[in-house]
Amino acid sequence: MRELPKGRISAMSTEFHPPLRAIDFVLNEVVDLGHLATLPGYEHADPQTVRDALEEASRLFADVVAPLNRIGDKQGSQLQPDGSVKTPDGFKEAYAQYRDSGWGGVGFDPAYGGGGFPWVVTIALQEMLCAANKAFALAPMLTQGSIDMLHSFATEEWKERLLPALIEARWSGTMNLTEPQAGSDVGALTTKAVRQDDGTYRITGQKIFISWGEQDLTENIIHLVLARVPGAPRGTKGISCFIVPKFLINDDASPGVRNDIRCVALEHKMGLMASPTCVLSYGDNGGAIGYLIGEEHQGMRYMFKMMNSARLSVGVEGLALAERSYQQALSFAGERVQGRPANTAAGETRSIIEHADVRRMLLTMRSLIDAMRMLTYSNAEAFDIAKRGTDDATRAAADEYAGVLTPISKAFSTDMGIEVTSLAIQVHGGMGYIEETGVAQYYRDARISAIYEGTNGIQAIDLVGRKLPMRGGAIVKELFARIAATDADLSAAGERVATIRTHLADNLRVLQEATDWIMANGPLDPQNALAGATPYLRMFGWVVCGWFHARAALAALARIEAGTDADGFAQARLVSATFYCEQLMPQAKGLFASVVAGPNDLYAIDSVQLGL
Repeated sequence: MRELPKGRISAMSTEFHPPLRAIDFVLNEVVDLGHLATLPGYEHADPQTVRDALEEASRLFADVVAPLNRIGDKQGSQLQPDGSVKTPDGFKEAYAQYRDSGWGGVGFDPAYGGGGFPWVVTIALQEMLCAANKAFALAPMLTQGSIDMLHSFATEEWKERLLPALIEARWSGTMNLTEPQAGSDVGALTTKAVRQDDGTYRITGQKIFISWGEQDLTENIIHLVLARVPGAPRGTKGISCFIVPKFLINDDASPGVRNDIRCVALEHKMGLMASPTCVLSYGDNGGAIGYLIGEEHQGMRYMFKMMNSARLSVGVEGLALAERSYQQALSFAGERVQGRPANTAAGETRSIIEHADVRRMLLTMRSLIDAMRMLTYSNAEAFDIAKRGTDDATRAAADEYAGVLTPISKAFSTDMGIEVTSLAIQVHGGMGYIEETGVAQYYRDARISAIYEGTNGIQAIDLVGRKLPMRGGAIVKELFARIAATDADLSAAGERVATIRTHLADNLRVLQEATDWIMANGPLDPQNALAGATPYLRMFGWVVCGWFHARAALAALARIEAGTDADGFAQARLVSATFYCEQLMPQAKGLFASVVAGPNDLYAIDSVQLGL
């Protein structure tokens, strides 16, 4: 790569520093990792053990995986004439180290070789790996989703054949939903599955947008494919799910002969160049052999198990790229000397980090990263309690809480990831628009996360259409009551959190009013709820994250008052929370008019007039 001309600053060599202290703070002060370690099956996951594991993993991610991020962006993965895919230099070797380290199986069932840790620990690992190299991280993240679905719905025979290899990361997994005519409308898919006399199915059709659908990292790829059997009902009710291995599996569980699957193209994309986004063709030579998971016509139900986990992981992508871009922007702002801040002598120049507007951008980035981390980790904690809680009522309440948080984690975090990576470019000024600095890659890589695994508009529809009406709105009301209950602790903490308390209460009140409007008017006409769904989700995200920031502020203040904040780490958390609640969360109130406006303006002109 050419050197930048003298006088131009490049922060592209900025190293990735896994934010272990920030992660530890959230795990122990917002998420209650100590409590999780008391639940059946998680006893070995005490805070110190988790802390040591994350520190060990962070070295691999920072030293081996992160340096490949720019290499992968420049080289990309390449489709070969024989239909194979060559990954960028260093990817195979890095993946081998990742595989041999065992980090891919930390959160899975020990019966199949997993570590049995809470899912929130896997989320912390995902954050660091994705921040190091998002394109690389997508391969194990998709595999983890496949493991989750197979563990829930495959037969014991298939679990024993597939899960050990997937958990060990010797094999990888993919999701095969999308077709050229069936994007978000999965029910329009036409891939066929015809049952054979031996109980297998012959799969024919084409799938697009299959991340890591072909690669040279693993011995085998287990495709989970949605298809229709003859006579299936129309729409999503007629979809079945199949295991379709790249290589058929021998009796000794080793890869056998090649299945009738071929990568016919790689998409040319805005970002994620190293992650091969494949067009897969099934059945060019008679039909790929597939194996039914569970029952026919239940494929969407099974796939949603994978997608719910994947949606949280996609939210973590927004967090991860925000963290990586923030680290580079902070480094650049500290070294870039330009201009004279107010209240300095004429002729003096300082690093741009001293300018008020640059500080505003950096604090915006910092507080949004803290918000996303608390949101996604709390979502994962709810998954863990729903799985391991000690009684039915606790598990059911946690499952409902996770259900509300998941669309917010996915949509709010990916939207904010785009915002933060864009601000990182802005901090760099003109150099941010120059590819040599590398900061533009984070924005390009972040942009897809708001689209895949269900667009953020679909997440908003899920929130207002499915989650709000559950139990007559009681689930959301119970969450609001939990947020309101924080007021007593904020009041007792005194003046240092007084503005946090005021803004949280004020914005929660407006969110409650918006919720009441949707609950009252949505049943009268679904368009009332749908028209305001996206601003409503954004409003919800601002307020829920304000609640998390309030809790973080209380924990930070306790450390400060106890005299255990020698280096100012807790003070930085308190400032982040205060900035968020005073300067960012009030945007929630501004969204109220959009939530309750209804659909009239949206349909006041027809589609032709939209172009006039």
